Amino acid sequence: MSSTSSTTRTAGRQATADRPSGSASSGATQPAGSTEELEPGVHRTVLTSGLRVVTEQMPGVRSAAIGVWVGVGSRDENAATDTASTHGCSHFLEHLLFKGTSERSALDISVALDAVGGEFNAFTAKEYTCFHARVLDEDLELAVDIIGDMITSSLLTDEDVEAERDVILDEIAMHDDDPDDVVHNLFAAQAWGEDTPLGRGIAGTVESIEALTRDQIEAFYREHYRPENIVISAAGNLAHGTVVALVERAFARNGFLAGVAAPVPPRTGEPLRVAPGEVRATRPFEQVNVVLGMEGLRRDDDRRFALGIVNAALGGGTSSRLFQEVREHRGLAYSVYSFAGAHAESGLVGVAVGCLPSKVEEVLDVVRQELRALAAEGITAEEVARGKGQLRGGLVLGLEDPASRMSRLGKAELVHDELLTIDQVLDRISSVTVEECRDVAAEIFSRPEILAIVGPR
Repeated sequence: MSSTSSTTRTAGRQATADRPSGSASSGATQPAGSTEELEPGVHRTVLTSGLRVVTEQMPGVRSAAIGVWVGVGSRDENAATDTASTHGCSHFLEHLLFKGTSERSALDISVALDAVGGEFNAFTAKEYTCFHARVLDEDLELAVDIIGDMITSSLLTDEDVEAERDVILDEIAMHDDDPDDVVHNLFAAQAWGEDTPLGRGIAGTVESIEALTRDQIEAFYREHYRPENIVISAAGNLAHGTVVALVERAFARNGFLAGVAAPVPPRTGEPLRVAPGEVRATRPFEQVNVVLGMEGLRRDDDRRFALGIVNAALGGGTSSRLFQEVREHRGLAYSVYSFAGAHAESGLVGVAVGCLPSKVEEVLDVVRQELRALAAEGITAEEVARGKGQLRGGLVLGLEDPASRMSRLGKAELVHDELLTIDQVLDRISSVTVEECRDVAAEIFSRPEILAIVGPR
């Protein structure tokens, strides 16, 4: 466990009757609700309650992965300055759903999945919470039943709230001892404001966690854990109709699927501007950790593929400009990389590096020099070709197992406005031109900088 709406989809899909495979899970009946084929082997069913089930059949594997993606994260919580603050509630609730139901104790949940060699965990992000499991294909029914029981029937007792409160306070302390976590949280807080939906930390603060009550957590659960706000994705040796039938049975507890879906407002809005500036925090670390960046692109910006290639050239691997200049040529740091993150209303790009205190100024000079050169001159045709290869290879190799395929489906359905096939993504990467890369680099890397520094005094 860790802290880290129905939309328009890709054209060209066909409504289809479910055709179970010849796998161990074949023999399914036609699922209730509307079903369509998104691409070969990928099907999507929307139940009348609004709960969505998306699956991908992967012939040749003997396992299956399932994820329950809930459209709630730290950005949906009340501000820390609010007298009824729910800051940290999403992550707190994620922990509590493992503590037991009327059918299973917390130990029963752990024993059941350990007994079949399953992997089971959850995480909370700014925009969603995910509960996920990976099991042998023959044990998929068990995994679906356990997750369905947890999502619909967790007890949320006073005793569990108090016990888990201490666990989360320990987790916050652990993150506060991690320089990488601290500097990235400072960077986001400076960019968006420390008490804005995107700027505040996912786990909450000591003050907000100590103040949260069981009633607040239960009310938060009832507000956000609704069928129309949940996507269930699965991939592996499975049949779509079987998965839908398992989901309908497992999630029918306590009338969870009763009723007709209410609309879920999409997460759209005016672009959220960032605030440039510098922020520092003193910690008794041996190294200084730095993040230097600026405003990036929104999640739906078509230029994100060009930015991905530019990011690869800047600091995406051992052949990148930053790795070669900062580490290989000058020996200023062991680790240096660049990143590009995006949300519905805003995005950030940046460079992260850890170095000795005596090297900070030189490291910042080198990084700024590389960013200025990128803005003024762009990247070369050779770097574009290498960046395309890196993105294409990383995409395909990263989707070789059911868990990654499951994540691809869940995130596409919950937070993106389309599910692109792998070939479509590869084509978009291939179609990016050198000029497009130079244009996006010139615009983004000439923007005012945001600087976060964490280290000894």
